[in-house]
Amino acid sequence: MRRILATGLAATVVLFLFASMGWAQDYPSKPIKLIVPFAAGGPSDAHMRQVASALAKQLKQPVIVENVAGGGGNIGPRRVARTSPDGYTIMHGNTGLVTAPALFKNLEYNPLTDFDYIGLVAFDPSVLMARGDFPVTGNLKEFLAYVKANQSRLQIGAPAGPSQLSALLFQALTGTTLTTVPYQSAPQAMNDLLAGRIDLLSNSSIVVVPFIKSGKLKPIGIGGKFRIASLPDVPTLDEQGLTGYDTVVWSALFAPKNLPKPVLHRLSTALQDSLSDPELVAYFTKLSSKVATREQATPAALEAVVKADFEKWGTVLRNAGIKPE
Repeated sequence: MRRILATGLAATVVLFLFASMGWAQDYPSKPIKLIVPFAAGGPSDAHMRQVASALAKQLKQPVIVENVAGGGGNIGPRRVARTSPDGYTIMHGNTGLVTAPALFKNLEYNPLTDFDYIGLVAFDPSVLMARGDFPVTGNLKEFLAYVKANQSRLQIGAPAGPSQLSALLFQALTGTTLTTVPYQSAPQAMNDLLAGRIDLLSNSSIVVVPFIKSGKLKPIGIGGKFRIASLPDVPTLDEQGLTGYDTVVWSALFAPKNLPKPVLHRLSTALQDSLSDPELVAYFTKLSSKVATREQATPAALEAVVKADFEKWGTVLRNAGIKPE
């Protein structure tokens, strides 16, 4: 009896191995759909079209971007979470994916358990800025002294998304309470900062560089641990002493949970190879973004970032009294 069971178990293992080899050899055999949970024409859409083009070269199959916008960026993940894990549907996700549970009720997906991690793609640092006629132009120490002395009359913009998170984190780390001004969109907040109607704002380096170079806005520091090529003389806030002010927005690729391991490995390897594509590197570099390394474009690295940011931003939002709506 034991011999029969052992033989049966061995046969099962062999069949599994052959099936896995088949997955690895045959995949992909048709176009792959890349779900972008945001509208066409936006930054995420533009980024992922570049990634899709580079991935297609590696996978020898078209990678077709499909925009599934709406619901604060939650409709796309909800759909992907319910999709068959066959490797022919993957998804773009960013920092907003892991903050969603702290901001939205009834998500119908869990960012920690409903997806497989393919790997990180790129990092987009934010820049903390002041209005053009802000009275303090010195170092961070002088800036913080002024902010603390005048916090009751200073306003910081907080459009939903990374800028809101940055505004909350800045106040938590500096022990200040500023008037936090909500906006429907980052462009609205930028217009008010340029007009001097608010005092401070954190926004993507992609957007703000021209205004800083023209002198219309004053940079306080980069919100990450690396300087950006387009503003080489602007130090990070971390190197100026504001430890923990890491407001880099990452972008990454995900898949429905329970993807066959050979398929996940194939996708992750293709992503790693894609990130050295000259056209893709030039695209992100021009935008002051940093392309992920091969070590970062792995399932393990992405999983670590997702879990860390889930805890970090969830704590920041709860401590600020933000509740899911």
